[in-house]
Amino acid sequence: MKYILLLILFSPIICLAQTRITGKVLNAADNKPVANASVFLSNATVGSKTADDGAFTLVNVRPGQYEFVVSVVGFQTYRQMVLAGIDDIKLPDIKLSAKTTELKEVTVVGNNDWEKNFEMFKSDFIGTSAAAQECKITNYDALTLDYDKNTRKLTGLSNDFLEIENKYLGYKIKYLLQAFDKDNRTGMLYFAGSSLFEDMPGSLSQKRRWQKRRKQTYIGSSMHFLRSVLADSMDAEGFSVMRLIRKPNPGYKEGGLDAKYIQTLLKTPLLKVPDFFRQTDRDGLYALAFTDCLYIKHRSNNLATILNINSPYAFFDHNGIIDDPAAVVFEGGWGRYRIAELLPVDFVPTEGK
Repeated sequence: MKYILLLILFSPIICLAQTRITGKVLNAADNKPVANASVFLSNATVGSKTADDGAFTLVNVRPGQYEFVVSVVGFQTYRQMVLAGIDDIKLPDIKLSAKTTELKEVTVVGNNDWEKNFEMFKSDFIGTSAAAQECKITNYDALTLDYDKNTRKLTGLSNDFLEIENKYLGYKIKYLLQAFDKDNRTGMLYFAGSSLFEDMPGSLSQKRRWQKRRKQTYIGSSMHFLRSVLADSMDAEGFSVMRLIRKPNPGYKEGGLDAKYIQTLLKTPLLKVPDFFRQTDRDGLYALAFTDCLYIKHRSNNLATILNINSPYAFFDHNGIIDDPAAVVFEGGWGRYRIAELLPVDFVPTEGK
């Protein structure tokens, strides 16, 4: 995926600025404007629609790297990476290509297999936590699911935005699911997509409760951790990181009683940021690199997360978001996070309780 690095940000003063992104969306076939297209920064709270002339403006963009997305019925979804700083951004004309094939409609009435697949999907996508109990998909007919009984894999995607109401955190989420893959044999789960967050309307007391829950969800999260790594403030932010050495257990057999790994946790010395953090030659993009696993705890709870890096480097951005989710595996605390605990990438916790 190509990155369009439009601006450079470094100083704390810059981080207070908010900018605009403007541009125009056209039909690649005839260069005519495309109206009413959804234009947004993925996994953030910034979004809009194109006007009759195809023009759009995104406002209040916080500094950071984002996936910029354009989606409209009948056209291929357009994506590119942008890096926002202090100056406004004017994008070149965006030309959309027509879709050559359409997904078949899914009939769910009376389809017991689909209902069973949906329940499996919901528990892995939304989650099973207290937050998940207040979170629901309101248009599940936009979802396509397939379960292979031989491989015990559940796969899925959406042919339109899934509309999600998260009454625990006070967000309405539009989620365009690109891929969902759950292997029930290994327990491995992967899903990816583009989403737009919107604050739900509510009373003053509801909004206060949502703000408190959002901050509680943020504290100790992977976003919080990676931001503290960038600021070199892990200790002050309440994180401790240890080295976990793993070696394959030669006696392990799937379905057996032996553990998959032989593990050794080195509680001292605690790891410091330079032990696993790397600068890159790409502005606004940073990297994690570590031979063993990172064992991460936060003082706010007793949950521990094991972070295993699958590649030589796991890249992340200024907002504390992993660039390629497949580059890392979370076990434990963060491994239980689902859509119900998902915060927008431009989230900033408010002061106080």
